[in-house]
Amino acid sequence: MASILVYKLKRPVSFSMQNEMKLFLAKIVNLMKDENLFATQGGPIILARAVENEYGNVEWAYGVSGELYVKWAAETAVSLNTTVPWVMCAQADAPDSVIHTCNGFYCDRFTPNSPSKLKMWTENYVGWFLAFGYPVPYRPVEDLAFAVARFFETGGTFQNYYMYFGGTNFGRTAGGPLVATSYDYDAPIDEYGFISRPKWGHLRDLHKVIKHCEEYLVNADPTNFSLGFKLVFDNLLPFGKAHVYYKTSNDCAAFLANYGSSSDANVTFNGKSYFLPAWSVSILPDCKNVIFNTAKIFGAGTKKKLVSGIIITASHLLEQINTTKDTSDFLWYTTSINVEENIKKRKAKELQLIIGSLGHAALVFVNKKPMGFGYGNHDDASFVLSKKIHLKQGNNTVDILSVMVGLRKSYLRVSSVIFSDLKNSKIFSSTEWIYQVGLEGEYLGLDKVSHANSSLWIQGNSVPINQNLIWYKVCRIACIYGSLVLCQLLIIEARFSPPEGRGPVSLNLSSMGKGQAWVNGQHVGRYWSSYRSPSTGCSDNCDYRGAYDSWKCLKNCGQPAQVLYHVPHSWLTPAKSLLVLHEELSGDPSKISLSTRSGQKICAHVSESDPPPVDTWKPNKDIAYQEPSLRLNCEQGWTINSSSGNITSISSFISANYWR
Repeated sequence: MASILVYKLKRPVSFSMQNEMKLFLAKIVNLMKDENLFATQGGPIILARAVENEYGNVEWAYGVSGELYVKWAAETAVSLNTTVPWVMCAQADAPDSVIHTCNGFYCDRFTPNSPSKLKMWTENYVGWFLAFGYPVPYRPVEDLAFAVARFFETGGTFQNYYMYFGGTNFGRTAGGPLVATSYDYDAPIDEYGFISRPKWGHLRDLHKVIKHCEEYLVNADPTNFSLGFKLVFDNLLPFGKAHVYYKTSNDCAAFLANYGSSSDANVTFNGKSYFLPAWSVSILPDCKNVIFNTAKIFGAGTKKKLVSGIIITASHLLEQINTTKDTSDFLWYTTSINVEENIKKRKAKELQLIIGSLGHAALVFVNKKPMGFGYGNHDDASFVLSKKIHLKQGNNTVDILSVMVGLRKSYLRVSSVIFSDLKNSKIFSSTEWIYQVGLEGEYLGLDKVSHANSSLWIQGNSVPINQNLIWYKVCRIACIYGSLVLCQLLIIEARFSPPEGRGPVSLNLSSMGKGQAWVNGQHVGRYWSSYRSPSTGCSDNCDYRGAYDSWKCLKNCGQPAQVLYHVPHSWLTPAKSLLVLHEELSGDPSKISLSTRSGQKICAHVSESDPPPVDTWKPNKDIAYQEPSLRLNCEQGWTINSSSGNITSISSFISANYWR
């Protein structure tokens, strides 16, 4: 499917913007046409995602002009004559010329804004993104499969996963506020390119079963009826439903659903009894045999081892992104305060410095000495930093280093600066401020390979640790090889050798505070290891039953959101590679390590009551005479090294280690 997106944030009607937008969109469409990629040309593109992404979520803020913009965007897309349909996701007022689609965790109850439009799900969230200072969210595959089965059960025609393949926001490309570098998203294929089990395998089997039902699903609308009732607050409510798709009166496929979030059930369908776990859907491609239940996982699980120096003067506080033009995460705000009154020798004037910021973080220096660090969080990036400071007689300088952690859709700046003592307060928001974009190290290009041997670097026998606003270059000097390769990095030379093998490589920055990293001049991304998530809110086992949201299933409470950072093999050199770090707060680079996964463990289980594998099912064949079986397989390029099992008359459990 083609995905053509042009985002509009703040100006719903701007003719210059719309003209550029149309030119860009036409360029992309023409590129596709030139390569004969649309379906009518014999290519793979059957659908085009139109112009805006979830504009409906902000359209209300612009009134009539927002409505006019939506119509213009749709007309512009259709006028390009792609010969395939266009869609607008989360756009309830999408014109008739484009298809209104759903984004979310569940879309079974979604209805398009016209009966002539198909029921389509363009973004099924398989997890959620990672934010610094928060636990790691994940979505149980039982719930994800349940949502997909419910969607097709209730007449869905098209479903797309977001994300199916996780990724990495290298450099400064991560969104904001405070979105981490990793965009793994708990996806079926992780950011390193490895299959995430059991999520990948369970979804594979689900779609195989739906494929078995395809002829029935496209033949007619379903017949649906209740599978039973339960008493809720003195009301009888259905706990589940059956949706049956008929090809003929005696030939059908059925979906049996238990919508209850706590109680399993035994139901009767076509005179036969079926067991339905809570919050699950059973699929019967022949209206007789349960080939798949969304709550039962038989696939294997995996245990992973793994700027410029521009100076500006203004008499007010400037907005950061408009000032930096997104060339750097950093903007210096500098002013001075003069203390005229006599201060006794060895004494200093005590004041309270109160800084308000719209985000995302800020370091404060008084007379070049660090005074404090403030920061917000992903849901509310604003913060107030209040510190007791001491000023000397005469002129005193105040430097505020405002730090962006990902782009956001609203203003970003220091919003107020107040000096206060016991008698009065003085607002410095409208005094003269001097601004400088970026850091000196950025301006000098210390992250570049060409500067690896520059005289700007200071080499010594001891490693300077726990210092702010410092640049490091590091190298590997020792390795311990095993199932996990650990390579200590020290500031002795400028380069390190890559680990052996073809496994994915990651940089462990758990010993660092907050900053950015580069490998051979390639920007790995932002890190923030010192920002730990709350210590409560996680559980060892998340109950997949019941409605899912991004706060339901959390792990790694009390830990940094991310400590391992993906380094593509293509960035490394066969000889030695250069690692450069800019540490903003405090860290110990001597404890940095490089790791690669050279093997992993997979496991699976099966019982006598389980159905046979999905791909062994054949129409008109009674599965009662087929035995359940267990399979273990490796990804391409890997082989099983050893295996062990526990087999009884009731169930089997097998695990294996595999390597390459």
